[in-house]
Order: sequence, then C-alpha cells, then structure tokens
Amino acid sequence: MNKYIQKIRYPPFEYSHVNANKVPLIEVVIESECELDNEFKIGEEDSWYVEWSKFREENGNNLTKIECEVKKDVLPFLMKTRNGWYISPDPLHQISRKIIPPTVIILILSILIHATEPGLLELGIISNSFAGSYRLGPLDYPKLLLFSFPIFLLPIFFRMIANMRDISKQNNFKKNPLKAPEINISKGINTITIIINNIPEKIKLKKARLQVGVAVPEREKILNALGRTEGKQPAPGMSTKPPEKRISTGDEIGTGVGEATPMAVTHRRSLMLESLRVLDSGDWVKINQIGSQMILKGPKECWPSSIYSSLITIHWELMIEAIKDDGTKMKWVRPVIMKSENSNINISKLPVRSGRIEMSDY
Repeated sequence: MNKYIQKIRYPPFEYSHVNANKVPLIEVVIESECELDNEFKIGEEDSWYVEWSKFREENGNNLTKIECEVKKDVLPFLMKTRNGWYISPDPLHQISRKIIPPTVIILILSILIHATEPGLLELGIISNSFAGSYRLGPLDYPKLLLFSFPIFLLPIFFRMIANMRDISKQNNFKKNPLKAPEINISKGINTITIIINNIPEKIKLKKARLQVGVAVPEREKILNALGRTEGKQPAPGMSTKPPEKRISTGDEIGTGVGEATPMAVTHRRSLMLESLRVLDSGDWVKINQIGSQMILKGPKECWPSSIYSSLITIHWELMIEAIKDDGTKMKWVRPVIMKSENSNINISKLPVRSGRIEMSDY
C-alpha cells in the first residue's frame, strides 16, 4: 500500500475576488495501491496550489487521513461532462460582461450630476439645455437619466438575446445531434499524434490542441479534510450545498457559485462545456486536411501523468474547434490518458482562469 500526501488550495468560482492566502490549504494523507508516476508541485503554497507527493517520516503523523480512491481511469463525472460535442456560448455573453462596469459608471455619474445640478448651473459647468427634466404625464424625469438608464440596461438586453440564441442552438442540436468524429490517437510524452479519419456531415473542423487541467475537488472530502460538517458554515471559498437538481460540474461538486454556464436546455448532459478553473494547453494547430497526421504538443511546462482522486485530478483532453454550416461554433472534447516522464515536476504557477465559460478564453 502506497502512502501519499495531497495538498490543494483550489480557486473558487470568483477567484479574482478572493485572497488566496486566506483560503485554507487542504493537507491530507491518503493510502492507495495505485502508483503515482510523478511527484508534483504546481503553484506557490501561499497562493492557488496543488501538490501530490510520497509520505515521508519527516512529514509527521498529525495530518488528517481520509479515505480516497485513486485511479488512472477518467472519473465518471468527467466522462459525463467533458466528452463529446459542445456548443460555444454566444459572443454577446462576453460583450455583456465587459460593458457592465462602464454602464454602471455612466448611471452613477448621471445621478451625481443631477443631485448637484443647481451648483453646476450656477458655476456654468453645465447649461440649461443639458439640465432639467422632461415631463411625461404627471411626473418629471431628469434628462440625463432618460439617456443613461437605457444604456445601463444594455447588458441585460444583450444577455437576453444571447440566451435566446443559445437555447435555439441547443434545441437544434437536440433535434439533429452530431456523430462523433473518427480519430486515431497515438500518445507520447507531453505530445499526441492524431489522424482524423471521418467527420460528421455539415460541419468543418478548424483547429485542435492538447490541454490539461485540474478538476473541482469533491465537496465531501474537502469538508472531511477541514474537519467541517455539512449544514454548517462552509469553508472560505465554498458555497452552501446546492439543491439536488444540478447541471454544471462546479455545482455538482458544490464548490461553485453563480452562473458557470449560460442558460441550458433540458438534456441528458449539458451542451455547454464548463470551464476548468485550472487549465493549461499547448498551441492550437490548424486542421488543413482530413486523414493527414497532426502532432499536438502539450503545455510548454511538462505536466504530470493522468491520475484521478477525490481531491486532485490531473485530467488531459483533446479539444477540437469546429463550425457547422449554419454558423454555430462547436467544440469536440475527448479525454486522453497521458504518461509523463518518471521525474518530479515543479511548476511555479498554477494556471487559473474564470469559472464562467464566456470569460474563460478557451
């Protein structure tokens, strides 16, 4: 039986609003018959961090021990949520997110100007044509707010339009699902060679890449490691337990809050590919011809071999971008079990990204 130490400080959904060193570092001891190919450290201990190493006597015996299955096969929830065809979210989602700050600033400035309007008029900073109100029925409405408030509502309108487009695309996909492309994969160290033999009709493959990441840890194991119980105050960076009916993987594990994916339709699986909050990748390679050989390299810094546990997963996958004849942008994702060199791996920074798929820059 092998004895290991796992340390992890996984980024929460809105990691940019959280001080990493204020989130507790989970440190546990696990036992498993599964052999670890690489001891690894990714990130810095006072920031977002992942470590998996062999237990040594100098580590002491005060660490929490948890029951944790370790395997080199892809976990079922990842096969369910990161395998197959996915629809890319409408670009208006990202535009909507980006214009929220300026529209809020415009509205606040309009209110401030209206509140100080008499003084600004007296100082000659604004003119009478700019100040004042319009009478609509029995009420007076400030001129500035009549112009700034519709601008303030633009992100909501954009979001509504984007959601309607996404729902339409998802319903079309349900009626006319795409078959999986036929792909042969040969695996090397931090590299795969693929040959695409056949693709579905009415779709064109654009580019492909090899990527690797760390999936969201299991909620129950996090609570066990921190000595907390369900139903009480959750650990920093964690949400309260979500309801039973869930869609996104972040909610499934219970460490995500907010809207990870745009509006989804009822289907046996999500048709929107949720962001991996920890993700690194090789360069995109353009697909020029079906049947030709393509070499896809992994990230510049070599990552560990594929391995899966309740707290830490090193998950590799092939991603292909495509476009349907109706203009719908698609992604094809397939998990890949990868091997790395049998050496210790130390990566200085954990590559973290947004939990929102429209902001994750896939």
